[in-house]
Amino acid sequence: MRYYLDLHIHSKYSRAVSRDMDLEHLEKAAEEKGIHFIGTADFTHPEWFAELKSKLKEVDSGVYKLNPQAKTSFFISGEISCIYSQGGKGRRIHILVLPSSLEKAEKINLALGWLGNLRSDGRPILGVDVKKLSDLIWQKDKDALIIPAHIWTPWFSLYGANSGFDSIKEAFGELAERIYAFETGLSSDPPMNWRVKEARERVLVSNSDAHSPDKVGRELTVIDTEEKLTFPLFARILKQGYVSDLGKISTVEFYPEEGKYHLDGHRKCEVSFEPSETKKIDGICPKCKKPLTIGVLHRVDSLADSKKPLPPEGADFSYAIPLKELIAQIEGVGVSSRRVKERYEQVVRQMPEIQFLLEAKEKDLLRTGGEDLAEAVLSMRQGEVERKAGFDGQFGEIKVKIQPKKEEQVTLF
Repeated sequence: MRYYLDLHIHSKYSRAVSRDMDLEHLEKAAEEKGIHFIGTADFTHPEWFAELKSKLKEVDSGVYKLNPQAKTSFFISGEISCIYSQGGKGRRIHILVLPSSLEKAEKINLALGWLGNLRSDGRPILGVDVKKLSDLIWQKDKDALIIPAHIWTPWFSLYGANSGFDSIKEAFGELAERIYAFETGLSSDPPMNWRVKEARERVLVSNSDAHSPDKVGRELTVIDTEEKLTFPLFARILKQGYVSDLGKISTVEFYPEEGKYHLDGHRKCEVSFEPSETKKIDGICPKCKKPLTIGVLHRVDSLADSKKPLPPEGADFSYAIPLKELIAQIEGVGVSSRRVKERYEQVVRQMPEIQFLLEAKEKDLLRTGGEDLAEAVLSMRQGEVERKAGFDGQFGEIKVKIQPKKEEQVTLF
């Protein structure tokens, strides 16, 4: 069976997050999109954790549901921000933590409560180095998974240009051997990562980092296995690599140019540059004369040991553009418009979004979405897209190459 997973999201207790990011809305969004497993997010927050304990029921090892009939299950998850100094430099790194159960998550919370204020934000900020934090988490839950989050983002990541490290051992020391996976983030894709030795040595996973139900599932981890997926099986598959006798891992990716830190640039100055252009101007903005924000592509270039991607054996991925963005392009309106919402709901009442985007045959696309939307999906699958890259916190734009919609002609008599 194929399982779609989105394990890095945020709850209503995180800053700048929709109030609709509660368990009920998450379950609804996941079912509309065809997601089988979604992270609870923010397990470290006391009020949110109390809600998780009261509402979720364990139905299998490390697998939780809001109600027994639900199609979507939950894994316990949360993101932690570590801000500290090391080697004379300020470090800011985010990690995704997946405890093996609610009981173990509670033990982790008791330990973390001595390090900082867990109530201040769903994604707590702790002034402790990531190695010590990881060691503490594994003391309380030896089966927990720790995954460096959005590893290339300039400001808060393992390899971030402004606050990260040049190698995983700099950050995690001897514990680096227990880090089995990296999260690509929205501004990088697998081919970019496969230019870097350390990223090739680990499995790549993708998640949405959603702050609202609409954004759930915009990137996904995919597990193909003949067994019933549980947390222990997921952990074992992750440790085995992309392909093993247990199953196979792949990802569904944003086009990386759509991510908001792909190129170098200054949003306020409205300038962006490819890495080669940035080097010619010594990294200085030609308008304000201040240092440019160095993007993900530039940082990958800096740490790469290969000019070309070197895919690990069995590694695979696919690109997808969110269905609402495709509809908005076809209709020539904003993504949040009523017309987009109505047409989106018309599709997902018949078929989950992921199935429609990635799996449905052409005849089913036509039946479910109509000729124009079928054309857009098929173009997306073929990689027939126009790319305008994001930079310095500004999202890029990805447009499929389709015939523009003809305006209806009105004849007056």
